[in-house]
Amino acid sequence: MKTFFRIFLILLALTATVHAWSLFSSSGEERYPGMGGDFTLQSAQGEISLKDFRGQVVLMYFGYTSCPDVCPTSLGALSAALKKLGDKEMEQIQPLFVSVDPARDSVEKLREYSRYFHPKMIGATADLNYLQALANRYGAYFRKVEVENSSMGYAVDHSSTIYVVGKSGKLVDMIQHSDSPKRILEHVRTVLED
Repeated sequence: MKTFFRIFLILLALTATVHAWSLFSSSGEERYPGMGGDFTLQSAQGEISLKDFRGQVVLMYFGYTSCPDVCPTSLGALSAALKKLGDKEMEQIQPLFVSVDPARDSVEKLREYSRYFHPKMIGATADLNYLQALANRYGAYFRKVEVENSSMGYAVDHSSTIYVVGKSGKLVDMIQHSDSPKRILEHVRTVLED
C-alpha cells in the first residue's frame, strides 16, 4: 500500500509539473493571469501611467528612499544590468521606482533618488490606499513598522522584486532580489527579444 501511495504522489507531482510548465511556456497564454495592469502615479515630470510606456519594457520596483539596505542593493543590481545594455536596447526600457512611503518621499526627492541609480529611471508615488491596491495587483507587499529609538520613527517592510512589464503592458516576468546583475540582464534581454 505504501508503494502504491508513493507512486501516486510521484505521478501527481509529475502531472503538476507538466501543468505548470504548460502555463509558463510560450503558448501565447498570459504568464501571470489576473496580475499587473495599468496605473497612474505622480512623478516630478507630472502624472504618469503604464500606458504611457507602451512599446517599451517597464522594469518596476516598489520601495522607498529611506530604505537602509534592500532597495539600494536591488536598484544597484538593476543599474549594473542596465549599464550593460546597448543604446538601442536601452531605448526600449523604462525603469520605474514606485515609493510606498509617500509621507516622506516627495516627487522631487524621488527624482533625485531614482536618477542616482539610472538617469532614465522615474521615481513616482501615490496615496497609500492606491499604492496598496497597486501592490496587491502586482503581488507586492509592504507595511509600516514603528522603530523604537530611531530618528526615522518608522521603517517600511516590503517585498523586493523587479516587475517586468512587456511592451504590450502585461506583466511578463518577476526578477527576485537575490538575482545578480548578470541574471537581471538575461531576464531583460529575453523580454526584449519577445
